Amino acid sequence: MREVSLPYVAPGPTGVAIRTRLKGLTPVDENVLRSVGAHMGSLASRDLAVRCRDGLEHSADTWAVRKRELTAQSSSRWAGSITKATHDQWALARRGQLAHIQSLEAGVRTVTHRLSLPVGEKGTKKAPGGYRTKQEWFAKTRRLHLLKDRLERELADRAAGHVHVVRGGKRLARTRHNLDAAGLTEAAWRQQWESERWFLAADGESGKRYGNETIRVTPHGEVSIRLPAPLADRANAPRGRYILTGRIGFSHRGAEWADRIAADRPVAYRIHYDLTRGRWYVTASWQIPPTRTIALRTALAHGVVAVDTNADHLAAWRLDTCGNPIGDPRRFSYDLTGTASHRDAQIRHPLTRLLTWTKAHGVRAIAVEDLDFGSEKTREKHGRKKRFRQLISGMPTGRLRARLISMADRIGITIIAVDPAYTSKWVAQHWQKPLTTKNRKTTRHDSAAVAIGRRAQGHPIRRRTAPPRHHQSDGAGHRTAQAGPGAFGREGTRPRIPDHGHDPCVPDAERTRETRVPNTVRGIRLSMGSGSRTPLRSAVQERSVR
Repeated sequence: MREVSLPYVAPGPTGVAIRTRLKGLTPVDENVLRSVGAHMGSLASRDLAVRCRDGLEHSADTWAVRKRELTAQSSSRWAGSITKATHDQWALARRGQLAHIQSLEAGVRTVTHRLSLPVGEKGTKKAPGGYRTKQEWFAKTRRLHLLKDRLERELADRAAGHVHVVRGGKRLARTRHNLDAAGLTEAAWRQQWESERWFLAADGESGKRYGNETIRVTPHGEVSIRLPAPLADRANAPRGRYILTGRIGFSHRGAEWADRIAADRPVAYRIHYDLTRGRWYVTASWQIPPTRTIALRTALAHGVVAVDTNADHLAAWRLDTCGNPIGDPRRFSYDLTGTASHRDAQIRHPLTRLLTWTKAHGVRAIAVEDLDFGSEKTREKHGRKKRFRQLISGMPTGRLRARLISMADRIGITIIAVDPAYTSKWVAQHWQKPLTTKNRKTTRHDSAAVAIGRRAQGHPIRRRTAPPRHHQSDGAGHRTAQAGPGAFGREGTRPRIPDHGHDPCVPDAERTRETRVPNTVRGIRLSMGSGSRTPLRSAVQERSVR
């Protein structure tokens, strides 16, 4: 058994991002936005290529050279935004490269282990067995060589600091070779490809007017852009600025945004074009100080609401301070099909209902599993279980946890992350059957929520230890006590199995207990028999005396 990590209070969010639609644009405004986005996008692509060539030799001097070259074709503030976005994108690709290496190493270990076993050998719950046929074994030997070659290539790239990044997305780039399957024409794909590679983002600056000098938004919703040097002739305002005709207004956290720009505090903006809907959007973002983390004991003072994350729903159950479930479990369903925006909305809706239900019961803590399926998605581990791999890949663990932390922080609810080790196994052994009644059928996911909540509170999941062997009394300790971490037989109770083979079987033995008189009149008549002459009243009187 691996060591189970202690639960911890998840830190709060450190930033805010809100978005609204940019309405009322004229064709001239859209033409200016497209021109600025295409020009800045070409500069961003060029800067990213230079940064990837530098690799691990990047330094402050090389960054200064890149910024000076970009400043001559845009402005110093545009150049700062581009270089910062380039560094973030390179770092993201670097983290993705490490995750890919770990996935390849897991695949190599699994294939190597299964190839070392005889063909047809069955596996266990902890380790897979051998391959089924010789043909599959031979195919996996070729697969092993392929994985090793990929792993060597990725390790060499990581040692040299090389990353592979596609501005606009690798998936969209590959769609160019399968236009018929994607249902796109070459012109439609080209338009989508160019719009995804535009760059219309500017970082905020403290002390500048309304918190941003490049993309400025006034309290009345007026949006103006500082045009880059090659496009300065299109300005319609002093100092090379272009004021858009459309107006914007933020409904979500609008008051917080207005107070921030009124004090000239930094706010970053990004203008994005949705090609499918034909709409322009503005996203405002800024940093906030992280919420002060409270002690774990303080967060659990009023109990906890435990949540088990699944592919299509959230299973929640409320627990008291002693770790006992209260009331009935709740289920918050969602559907993760459709577009990305639809899936994001489907995640927000169940989280809103969950937080409302938690706050209504006066609970100030929600316990969730600290899930990470990074090493669980490889096909080498699950073999032909394609549906199971799709199920794991479809669980929005990272996005759901990030959004839950952000939404809970707004209403003062603490999120507690617990280790998911052995919860599914121990739940089926100890909690699913005791929590099932005639009027309530407890599912495995509902009982898993109880296990998650108990682990967050510091209570063990396994319920009791085995009875003592030498006698059935309290001489070796109370049998219903919670088992310690090192207790033998902690996995559950051991019911006594009667040994009827050694029981005495004497059919003619004399009875030591008198036969009971039946309770009903009908039963008394049957016991008296048809030949008995004992009055019925005397039998009833005998029963009453007894």
